[in-house]
Amino acid sequence: MAERRRAFDVTRLPGFSTVAIAAFALLYLPIVTMVVYSFNANRSVMQWGGFSTQWYVEAWNNTDVQDAALRSLILATTAALISTTVATMAALGTTRTKPFRGQTLIYVMINQPLMVPEIVTAVALLIFFAWIKLWIGYQGLGYLILAHSAFCVPFAYLPIRARLEGMDLSLETAAADLYATPWQTFRHVTLPLVLPGIIAGAMLAFVISLDDVVITEFVKSAGQDTLPTYMLGQLRRGVTPEVNAISTMLLGLTVVMLTAFFLLTRERS
Repeated sequence: MAERRRAFDVTRLPGFSTVAIAAFALLYLPIVTMVVYSFNANRSVMQWGGFSTQWYVEAWNNTDVQDAALRSLILATTAALISTTVATMAALGTTRTKPFRGQTLIYVMINQPLMVPEIVTAVALLIFFAWIKLWIGYQGLGYLILAHSAFCVPFAYLPIRARLEGMDLSLETAAADLYATPWQTFRHVTLPLVLPGIIAGAMLAFVISLDDVVITEFVKSAGQDTLPTYMLGQLRRGVTPEVNAISTMLLGLTVVMLTAFFLLTRERS
């Protein structure tokens, strides 16, 4: 009897382990180096001067960092709420209706920020908002909120849509058979079932908004630095351990949010 062929396994390819280790080293070694040197007592990032947390203390007491961090949190929270609300309505509109002509086009338009280079979106928003600023004279934070909200919609939309597509329609059908209105069906049946997807989408949108640099740099007005753009401005003057400390704290917050997103979506699936 001929031997059964083994199923293809990419890990058995020659050099797979070497390539995997090299890839992980290139991805994470710079991050590890940044975290380690954020505790460097020496101001120079090239020389190790012993363990110290002074740069975290300085960053925490820096009023510019405080203002930028508060602005980032307000912006990310507001953008996440708006984008998640819009994404939830869009997901309901594209999954709880019969297939219709142009449905694919709508899906493409919703996910346009994922397909178009971010720099293109940033330049387009810059031109569009510049015209509005010239017309109405408003220079506030609203432009950044609108820009981040629009950019974060597809990131919130995808997990919500995935959750809705995996839901059994029999419960919603049963609610309708029991004379529940569409709002009652949504409130008491659909919303509780899709809530994990909504929370996951909101967390993902929050992280994307919090970390964004390109769109923020193009759209913001004077005095509207967020934490990432503040760090970018500091890096132009030279890397300091304070920037490393801020980056490490931002990295920690991002990791916590993404871990929660992963665990939430994994548990529900």
